[in-house]
Amino acid sequence: MIIEIIPCLSDNYSYLIHEKNTNTISIVDPSEFKACEKVINKHKKLDFILNTHHHADHVGANLELKKKYKSKILGSESDKSRIPGIDILLRENQKQKIGNLEFEVIFVPGHTKGHIAFFFRKEKIAFTGDTLFSLGCGRVFEGTHEEMFNSLNKIKNLPPDTKIYCGHEYTKSNLNFCLAYDSKNTFLKEKKIDIQKKLNSNQPTIPSTLDQEIKTNIFLRCNDPEIKHTLGLKDSSEVEVFSKLRDLKDSF
Repeated sequence: MIIEIIPCLSDNYSYLIHEKNTNTISIVDPSEFKACEKVINKHKKLDFILNTHHHADHVGANLELKKKYKSKILGSESDKSRIPGIDILLRENQKQKIGNLEFEVIFVPGHTKGHIAFFFRKEKIAFTGDTLFSLGCGRVFEGTHEEMFNSLNKIKNLPPDTKIYCGHEYTKSNLNFCLAYDSKNTFLKEKKIDIQKKLNSNQPTIPSTLDQEIKTNIFLRCNDPEIKHTLGLKDSSEVEVFSKLRDLKDSF
């Protein structure tokens, strides 16, 4: 499984997946035709398009790519009327093959009602769209804070060495927010150095690993006593802490 990161628009990431044994080419969340086509064209084919959710900055190139390559588009059955050109409807816990690669569908509503993540268990790779970011999480647009919290916990329960490929390069701004409310976190301070090195070299900060996220991503640390104390919520539930953090991030 070879993954190529494709920067799109101002801060989006699409991902080309090449499964070499069967020469199957897939792309996750193609937001911009020109940028994606430049990479796809090297392979002269595109078998599958995987969409995490319906937002335009994740499905913008669906129809042009499908028209050119006769690709099959996969997405949540909840989004069947909102994902352009969708062919294959996916459900929670469903297993689906693209060539010899198999992924599991994780239903992660919150950012949108039909949001899903793609987990390749054997390869320990997850494409989390706009649910889990490096050091952050997506805004809650269509779901509830509790739904988003539960969705993040589903991802949090994957193997710790799972690589996380998310939908945007938001890591630096997310870092600043985490430092504001989790300032004593030594793992976060180490992560800051690594992030700055990558950005200075014009490299993506993605992928992260789930283990790193659990240690540094404040939205996965809602049970941490120090964070609760900082927020003045020491006796509050994890969902209440998450809701407070999400509201603070929305205006950060």
